[in-house]
Amino acid sequence: MYQSSDVIWTLIAAFLVFFMQAGFALCESGLTRAKNTGNILMKNMMDFCIGTPCFWLVGFGLMFFGTGPLVGGFDPLIRGDYSFLGNGLPLWVFAIFQTVFCATAATIVSGSMAERTNFSAYCLYSAAISLIVYPISGHWIWGGGWLADLGFHDFAGSTAVHYVGGVTAVLGAALLGPRIGKYGRDGKPRAILGHNLSSMALGVFILWFCWFGFNGGSTISMTGDSTMISAGLICFNTNLAAALATITALIISWVRYKKPDVSITFNAALAGLVAITAGCDVVTPVGAAIIGIVAGALCVFGVEFFDKVAKIDDPVGAVSVHCLNGAWGTLAVGLFANSGSFGRGLFYGGGFSILGVQALGIVAVGLYVLVVMFIVFKVIDKLVGLRVPANVEIDGLDIHEHGLASAYAGFVVNDPTYAALSVNENTDLGEDRLDHASPAQVAAAVPVMGSATPAFSMHKIVIIAKLDKLEPLKDALNNLGVTGMTVTQVMGMGIQKGTGKKYRGIELDATLLPKAQVEVVVCKIPVQKVIDTAKNVLYTGHIGDGKIFVYGVERVVKVRTGEEDCAALQDVE
Repeated sequence: MYQSSDVIWTLIAAFLVFFMQAGFALCESGLTRAKNTGNILMKNMMDFCIGTPCFWLVGFGLMFFGTGPLVGGFDPLIRGDYSFLGNGLPLWVFAIFQTVFCATAATIVSGSMAERTNFSAYCLYSAAISLIVYPISGHWIWGGGWLADLGFHDFAGSTAVHYVGGVTAVLGAALLGPRIGKYGRDGKPRAILGHNLSSMALGVFILWFCWFGFNGGSTISMTGDSTMISAGLICFNTNLAAALATITALIISWVRYKKPDVSITFNAALAGLVAITAGCDVVTPVGAAIIGIVAGALCVFGVEFFDKVAKIDDPVGAVSVHCLNGAWGTLAVGLFANSGSFGRGLFYGGGFSILGVQALGIVAVGLYVLVVMFIVFKVIDKLVGLRVPANVEIDGLDIHEHGLASAYAGFVVNDPTYAALSVNENTDLGEDRLDHASPAQVAAAVPVMGSATPAFSMHKIVIIAKLDKLEPLKDALNNLGVTGMTVTQVMGMGIQKGTGKKYRGIELDATLLPKAQVEVVVCKIPVQKVIDTAKNVLYTGHIGDGKIFVYGVERVVKVRTGEEDCAALQDVE
């Protein structure tokens, strides 16, 4: 007979863990740019939808159908007898509970590889994670495999879920390379702001709430006083570690950056939740507090390390949150465990035995995931390509991958790194010589709106340029034969160094800069010559070098002489 309290408790926990997909989607989309929002939402939907049938087809059997040291068994469609598990749950209750955990491991990878990953490639490697990667390492830990036999303890998935996802995330981000414009030629990172911190914050609050199901629900029982006491301790430890990790990151960022950093502080809440997940059932609140404090510090310094030292571009901090703190939380069991039924960690007089097993598990799982996912990524890269072309990345994945002009139809979103909407001098295209630049790089640096048309014999050309390019531009146009022009100073969206403000530990730049707007009208001089001349002067290899607009002109009248059209332009071209 099954206990209704156990079944209901486990199902509610599964529903909460499923809802974490919404939290990840909001958090990730908020920390990235508006032009990629639809793509990120699709990825968070599809990793769950792809992972579910994959885990049903093969993954669940590999994880739980047998107690062999390396793998469970092959049981397609979950048709075998799993009564030997003895967990007191109906099979399909346990299956849905494990399915939502599998989907969580897959979705972690999305954030670190955001804004430049081919959507087809993402779908393929999400399937690989759910088919073989997560189930096999999960069997080692939870399915009766060799790590479980050694006494490795990972109560709710610091290693089995988060570290697996985090290791995949760091490998994927490293293989992809940084986003265009993330690093200058001097190798220094540049801040690429998330477009919606409200979305990010809501995502973190949802994840925090759902984590009570992630950790608390992993008891998969509410029968008996001891289980209920354990569930209460687990939830208390979970909340305490997250809170203290957040406070720690707040203090560190305030001291280092002179202002408390919003996104890193919220990231740290997730870091604390990840870290406490392994040992939430065997540590005291004092141990949970220390685990959370260390997790908050790891989050801040981890983001800085991967940005500035490792040069791995992780837009949402997934590597620092899930990889570093998954490993830390797993090791912390060997330090802070203080449970009569499990044993005592190093700091409670238990010696190094538990710590050694925990360390072995981290190394083994990390190596396994790195090797398998390296092969998976390389195969996918050969088949469909891991990274999108430069022009797709510059324009945004929404429009090219999904045909979505904007995820915010009806709203105005000021995104200074969105080349189609505004100038952004902070985005290095990787080539500063016009003759070596690709058409996509030139079009991104100096986009041309409109072109000469036979319907008009005269054309007005408007050039938006940096102020330091005004004199060279005037000289080049004069040499071409254009002597008459109107120059206006305007304000453009871009960046300005030296403001002292920081975003995620990287100096942040102001967004309004003075620009020069040069207007000329030509008749006999070919429009394309003017465009080519302007591009040659303005191009430096950055999005935001300038913009060129071309308009047809119906009539020109010189007031002083009464001359019209081409005759009126002869002394200015």
